[in-house]
Amino acid sequence: MSDSNLDDVLVLIPARMASTRLPGKPLADICGLPMIVQVAMRAREAAIGRVVVAVDDIRVFDSVSAAGFEVVMTSSEHQSGSDRIFEALQKVDPAGKAKFIVNVQGDLPTIDPETVRAALRPLENEAVDIGTLTTEIDNEADKTAPHIVKVVGSPVSDTRLRGLYFTRATAPYGKGPLYHHIGLYAYRRAALERFVALGPSTLERRESLEQLRALEAGMRIDVEIVDTVPLGVDTPADLEIARRILSAKSN
Repeated sequence: MSDSNLDDVLVLIPARMASTRLPGKPLADICGLPMIVQVAMRAREAAIGRVVVAVDDIRVFDSVSAAGFEVVMTSSEHQSGSDRIFEALQKVDPAGKAKFIVNVQGDLPTIDPETVRAALRPLENEAVDIGTLTTEIDNEADKTAPHIVKVVGSPVSDTRLRGLYFTRATAPYGKGPLYHHIGLYAYRRAALERFVALGPSTLERRESLEQLRALEAGMRIDVEIVDTVPLGVDTPADLEIARRILSAKSN
């Protein structure tokens, strides 16, 4: 952000050891490093502020620490990444130095550092509580796929939407682009504190989309448009793709 400095921004990366489709996911090897360390490297390359990994398992803690990254232990009982990063925030920045919190999912080892930076841009507008990302859908099958979350938004610039709704349905109706939501968030500190205090909302439960909690509470979410969706590693097949991508980059 144009008016922030590195002390204003805290990048938090939640890492949960339990995964039904890819057991031990944070420690999965990608080019000789655990996946969570690869994510931390991408976050550091974004060069927007302090990077801390929030973990729930001593093995992940030790691996991240050994790689030279700051790490904090959090509860294994959290139901969401936002709850985990809020606990981490309270532990690593109790004095409230960080004004902006960026939540980078721990399963994005190939994410472009510029994509991480893009999530902060909506917060240049003081009226915005939360920034997040989207890209235009170009695959016809994705337009109707319920696992692809769509952003319904009103344009505020050529590269940004004001988020009005998020849904697994095909929306909005009619001619025009559809947008695939990318679940990377930047919060004002006060917005994150308010968000986690609210508890799950009606539409959040119905759509299984946590961001609807903020909209139902009247919080403003603006959505930066980026070029591509980063690869989220959820399955062994995804893991192999990530290995190929990072191997090609290293060569």
